Amino acid sequence: MGHHHHGHGHHHGNGNKKALFLSFVLISMFMVVEVIGGIWTNSLALLSDAGHMLSDAVALGLSFFAIKLGERTATKSKTYGYKRFEIIAAAMNGLTLIGISLYIFVEAYHRLTSPPQVQSLGMLAIAVTGFLVNIVAAWILMKGDKDENLNVRSAFLHVIGDLLGSAGAIIAALLIYFLGWTLADPIASVIVAVLVLVSGLRVVKEAFHILMEGAPPQIEMEKLKTALGQIPYVKGVHDLHIWSITSEVPMLSCHLAVESESRQHLVLNSAVSILHDHFGIEHSTIQVETEGCPSHHGTCN
Repeated sequence: MGHHHHGHGHHHGNGNKKALFLSFVLISMFMVVEVIGGIWTNSLALLSDAGHMLSDAVALGLSFFAIKLGERTATKSKTYGYKRFEIIAAAMNGLTLIGISLYIFVEAYHRLTSPPQVQSLGMLAIAVTGFLVNIVAAWILMKGDKDENLNVRSAFLHVIGDLLGSAGAIIAALLIYFLGWTLADPIASVIVAVLVLVSGLRVVKEAFHILMEGAPPQIEMEKLKTALGQIPYVKGVHDLHIWSITSEVPMLSCHLAVESESRQHLVLNSAVSILHDHFGIEHSTIQVETEGCPSHHGTCN
């Protein structure tokens, strides 16, 4: 039995924490401004967007907490540590995005039936400020590894959703001011809601896949199995499992059948190198055994 464990992705951690914390501070501060502005201008659109900003602040805070918690070392009761909480946080963020989109749909319906009167210039000024704040927050999060870390990506999508919300509010404010077209506000809200809903569903789907121990999509199962099977002296690969603890930590376990016991160490070293160099798997448990599956391993079938 061979086990391979190597430090992975720790240099991303500090960047992710800093990005999430700075974004959290920015969003939280502007949320207060938007609430005050919404009350001042009598803008339901701004108050609704402030509610969106509140959910963003909660999402960013939760994501930051998840990464901090994930840094805790493994214990006897939690042998993988707390990194999996990042995926739980991402799932919660995704569900929040879906909830926000449904809320926007409901509010848009009410605005279509009874458009509110708002101070369009005040609404425009606050919406533009919100747009700029969200651009800064999105830029900060892009500095993190959002393409690899589902937790950071879900927080990034929250900010993008709010960025689109601010853009919609800007367009609506301009149309209301110049054309008196009050229906612009709910129409823009519906467009934003669709985009937010799609983003939320995507995050929840990816998080659910990881929580269900699904194989990482970037790893081709058959290609990996073939590569292991082509190692000299290997006669069979079985009981192969690939899953992720979190979006950046793929895991693997398998049995390799070899010609003779004298070749086991050579095969193990070759397998570990292939998994690391070609598939980015640094955490693997490989059982090397003589050709044929032991009778007591019913799962090998």
